[in-house]
Amino acid sequence: MRVLVIGDIVGKPGRRCVAALLPSLRRELMLDVVVANGENAAAGRGLTIATAKELFEAGVDVITSGNHIWDQKDIIPYLDGEAPVLRPANYPKDAPGRGLTRFGALTVINLMGRTFMYEIDDPFRAADALLEGVAPGSAVVVDMHGEATSEKVAMGWYLDGRVSAVVGTHTHVPTADQRLLPKGTAFVCDVGMCGPKDSIIGVEAEGVIRKFLTGLPTRFVVAEKSKSVQFNSVLVDIDEATGKARSIERVDREWIRDGEQG
Repeated sequence: MRVLVIGDIVGKPGRRCVAALLPSLRRELMLDVVVANGENAAAGRGLTIATAKELFEAGVDVITSGNHIWDQKDIIPYLDGEAPVLRPANYPKDAPGRGLTRFGALTVINLMGRTFMYEIDDPFRAADALLEGVAPGSAVVVDMHGEATSEKVAMGWYLDGRVSAVVGTHTHVPTADQRLLPKGTAFVCDVGMCGPKDSIIGVEAEGVIRKFLTGLPTRFVVAEKSKSVQFNSVLVDIDEATGKARSIERVDREWIRDGEQG
C-alpha cells in the first residue's frame, strides 16, 4: 500500500496547489491513499464544508486536522457525519467528531500534542485506547499534530512496531529526519505545508514580524500574492501483510501560479 501524507494545506493557494499537482502525483507515484492535514485550508484558519469538498474533489481521501479544527463553525456538525474528516482523538469524549477512520484497508488516526498547545487529554493513552480496536498487523497511519519536536519523536518511538507510520504536522516547516524506526514504523517529525512559499509559514511576513516587534495582537493573512507555492508531503510504502513500513521518502514540489491570484 502506497500512502501519500500531505502537510498542512494553507488557504486558497494551498488548495489550488493540491488540485494542480495531486492528480498527476497519484499516477506517477501509484498512490493507493492520500491523507492531508486540512486544518488551515479555509483562509488559513480552520476548515469549512466547502473547502473539505474541494480537497476531496482534488483527490484527497482522508482529511486530518488539529487545534484549528473548531475555527470555522459550519464544519462542526459535519464532523459527526460520514465524511472522512478527523479531529484529534484526544479531545475530550464529548467533543464533536472522531479521531479514527478507515479508508479501505488503511486506518488513519489523528492525535494532537499538549506541549505548547492546549491542555487536552493524553495523546499517548488515547493512541493505546484506539489501537485496542485495530487488528494487529493492520496498516495504520497516525497524524501527530504538535508543536514540540520531542513530543512528536516520542510518539514515534512509543508506537514503533504498533503502527505503520507516525507523521508530524503543525509547524509548516518540513523536516529531513524521515526514517524507519527499529520495529518497522515510518516516522517524520513534520511533513511541512502546502502553501505560499514567499511567506512565514504560509501567511504574509509583515504581520508576523510586527507581532514579534510589538507583542500586540495581529491579524495573520494568507500570503495570496506569492506566485510560488510549496507542496510538502511524504510517501509511505506499507507491507499490507504485516502492517510494517517498507520505506518513507519526502515528496516535495513547487507550483508556480500562472498569473493567478487568490
